[in-house]
Amino acid sequence: MTAVALFLQNIVLIYSWALIIYILMSWFPGARESSFGQLLAGITEPYLEIFRRIIPPLGGLDLSPIVAIFALRLALGGLLQVFRMVGLL
Repeated sequence: MTAVALFLQNIVLIYSWALIIYILMSWFPGARESSFGQLLAGITEPYLEIFRRIIPPLGGLDLSPIVAIFALRLALGGLLQVFRMVGLL
């Protein structure tokens, strides 16, 4: 595997974990207001906001992070497939 593909996979993995941690922080009062929570919000909220505009909460449950992670993984898979077709992998 090329260094670029490995780098992209690692970035997507780290960003996916950042999304998951940010989502779990909503269960703990005040966690998102901490400095770490604010850092994660600055990184993840712009991406999550795209999906929140499309997917409304269902009964108080926000499903947009699940769709966001799925879309991120799908985009990575598509990009890796393009790399394979071009012969970079």
